[in-house]
Amino acid sequence: MSDDRGSATAELAVGLPAVVLVLACCLSGMAVAGQQLRLTDAAALAARTLARGGDPQVLVDRLVPGAAVARESESDLVCVTLTLPARLTGLLPIALTARSCALGGGR
Repeated sequence: MSDDRGSATAELAVGLPAVVLVLACCLSGMAVAGQQLRLTDAAALAARTLARGGDPQVLVDRLVPGAAVARESESDLVCVTLTLPARLTGLLPIALTARSCALGGGR
């Protein structure tokens, strides 16, 4: 018979860092998803603000600091595209983007 004493401790020592890494990735993914939702909401509000003749930059700076704002017009529509740099698990850089359009002229 072999002596199995300490094998559970060794397995825990090997497995615990992997569990922590998976948990960190999941939490980071949820944080990035939350940022994407805030960015999407801000894009919709910014498009409506631009359609009413306002400046969407002030709104975007307040709601999503660090987001870049791009504006464009397509016939009767005014569109706003927001881009925000983010990091997944603190290491992988990704760019979050949200676009929204509204009927121009306050209609």
